[in-house]
Amino acid sequence: MKAFTFERAHSPADAAAKAVATPGSTFIAGGTNLLDLMKLQIETPRHLIDVNRLGLDKIEGVDGGGVRIGALVRNTDLAADARVRKDYGVLSRALLAGASGQLRNKATTAGNLLQRTRCPYFYDTNQACNKRKPGSGCAAIGGFNRNLAIMGTSEACIATQPSDMAVAMRVLDAGVETVKPDGTTRTIPIADFHRLPGDTPNIETNLIPGEFITAVTLPKPIGGTHIYQKVRDRASYAFALISVAAVVQPDGRGRFAFGGLAHKPWRVEAAERLSGAKEIAGTVLAGAKTTPQNAFKVPLVERTLGAVLAEAKG
Repeated sequence: MKAFTFERAHSPADAAAKAVATPGSTFIAGGTNLLDLMKLQIETPRHLIDVNRLGLDKIEGVDGGGVRIGALVRNTDLAADARVRKDYGVLSRALLAGASGQLRNKATTAGNLLQRTRCPYFYDTNQACNKRKPGSGCAAIGGFNRNLAIMGTSEACIATQPSDMAVAMRVLDAGVETVKPDGTTRTIPIADFHRLPGDTPNIETNLIPGEFITAVTLPKPIGGTHIYQKVRDRASYAFALISVAAVVQPDGRGRFAFGGLAHKPWRVEAAERLSGAKEIAGTVLAGAKTTPQNAFKVPLVERTLGAVLAEAKG
């Protein structure tokens, strides 16, 4: 791990201002992803800004019946919250499927959204990776890519976004509240938060430099049956080959977001006007670009979606 300096922020606006005042700064809260990346020298921040004491650790109701989740709410607390379990069960289920209890006790809401890919070539500094070193190439294309993306890929990157929580947030139409370095605030729809790789896979979100996440908001509950189905190589907290976050209504129609398919949680609203796993999956996967190693994801999506719809019927 390379040397770095350290300071604590006193407010969200102060955190954002500090981040642009010192080039090479990175926010740290739970550190469950960042510290691993620093040890491997995949990320080498010159300056860490501790944001743990900003009071952003509450889950509160909002006008209109929604919920506001502070950026520093730990995954354990979010999954166990009575309102979340009752009205946003898909989110609670996704969090419980995402990591061990020890990690959930440290990991934060904002940090979960900002998780970096688990592509093996991103983690191997001896391999070419445009996400880690822009312009170096993508060793995953033509390499070992069984668990990598089949949707929204580019010639520069075929990595996937690993967060289970983000997939549930996408199906719930969450909003991401932020403060910019100039002190202004905004809310980014979760659909627009993560980016597809294009020619710049190193730029993973639409946050501007120094912009700091303060909360995630969930709209008024929509009812229905909430399901999170995750298919993985082993039951003990592996990352998803395919995951489906679903909210299914009594008439069989529903919302569906998918993990393990793309550089961001994948949702195709047009497919939600259809019925039947085959029809929905066909629209969701339109334009899929597979490799011989990950082509199995196409039928796996249909089968997993079929299992979700069967569970929703009871």
